[in-house]
Amino acid sequence: MRLIVENLACRRSGRRIFSGLSFVLGPGEGLMVTGRNGAGKSSLLTMLSGRLKPDAGTIRAEGIGEANLPECLHVVGHRDGLKSALTAAENLEFARDLLGNPAASPKAALEALGLPHVARLPVGYLSAGQRRRVALARLLVCSRPLWLLDEPTAALDLASQGVLAGLMGRHRAEGGLVVAATHQALGLEDARELRIGPAAPEAVSEAAFEAEDWL
Repeated sequence: MRLIVENLACRRSGRRIFSGLSFVLGPGEGLMVTGRNGAGKSSLLTMLSGRLKPDAGTIRAEGIGEANLPECLHVVGHRDGLKSALTAAENLEFARDLLGNPAASPKAALEALGLPHVARLPVGYLSAGQRRRVALARLLVCSRPLWLLDEPTAALDLASQGVLAGLMGRHRAEGGLVVAATHQALGLEDARELRIGPAAPEAVSEAAFEAEDWL
């Protein structure tokens, strides 16, 4: 899969947040989206997911056949999107059956995130960090080439951040793509950085690039 973004612009509540944003992401590549709060990092991920229409520009994917781009990605956002009354295993089973590979193992996914002991506990009883890890475990039961991660290390301790870095590394080694909005290093080796420059109410924010080979 190859993700191509050209001259993207975003407008929220009648105000232009950013414009002129372009990049290409190929198999095995990672992109860290950085910038101040309000610069448009989450809005960019929302546009890539298809839930927000760009004010200008295009987003397209190559190498996905007849599939639509939203069918080829998985999003982990600020909200965990878990059902509190269901157990951790049941949440993963639901995600697997709806979106993923029927052969994927929720048990193995929880073990990969260091959570085998919470499999049968309702998610509502878990700590914020545990809930975050259950949300990240869905990446392993929903086989999608593009991961969109919004502040994925929120509520994670250092050990869990290392686990996440390993998961992203393996995903990229298998040809997957990662786009992560973040305020801190994620362990994304050789990842490009896209800095969306400071949002100001009276001015249009422009995208600043800190990598080569942009369109």
